[in-house]
Amino acid sequence: MRIHVPRLLIVDDEQDICANLVDIFGDLGYEVTVAYDGPTALEIAERETFDIALLDLRMPGMDGLELFKRLKKVAPGTATIIITAYASGDTARDAVEAGAWGVMSKPVDLKTLFKTVEDALEQPLVLLVDDNDDLCRSLRDLLLQRRYRVCVARDAAEAKEQLLRQDFQVVLLNLTLSGGSGSELLQSVQSESPHSRTILLTGHRPDVAEGLREAMASGVNAVCYKPFDLAGLLNIIGSLSTPANR
Repeated sequence: MRIHVPRLLIVDDEQDICANLVDIFGDLGYEVTVAYDGPTALEIAERETFDIALLDLRMPGMDGLELFKRLKKVAPGTATIIITAYASGDTARDAVEAGAWGVMSKPVDLKTLFKTVEDALEQPLVLLVDDNDDLCRSLRDLLLQRRYRVCVARDAAEAKEQLLRQDFQVVLLNLTLSGGSGSELLQSVQSESPHSRTILLTGHRPDVAEGLREAMASGVNAVCYKPFDLAGLLNIIGSLSTPANR
């Protein structure tokens, strides 16, 4: 099993604060990357994968809330904590409604920050693989609301890249991806991420029956049929992502 070193992205235009946090989290075993503005942070997030992002709210050019909304599109699996000296009720509400993990006030209480980061890291990381954009968007938003960290892949190549970059607790996989690559991708999940729990997403169709039988025989954990019973799907994800079942 791969040993995962938690990766942290810090974005703040105050270099002294960044240097201090780099030293502290580095000593705790985190791999830390720093950006001093929003555009640079976005460029980094498009190339690299992070578990947690700490964003300053007030920065020149692009504030932390706008940066978070853009990061959510390019790095939805990253849990984001916004840090600000202006943590008004409106600011906190806007950030949380947009899906931020939390909002913390400056000066930062380090004990509270460490606990918040650790809590975010403990949340299950889910990979959703489906070529239906509307379905991906709906399920992603639903899971984010329930505090899961979620990555989305719309084809087998993108999913394989994600599997190489991160360890997922649960993989939701459409067996009938365009091009018929779902079965092949299932093999990649089992080889690249053998500890992941796999849920197949499929429709009631005779032509997928044989593929389902083979998949279940190979160790798939559950099958959910479209249109989904969302409450049932969420219960299955919750059950498979608990520590006892990972």
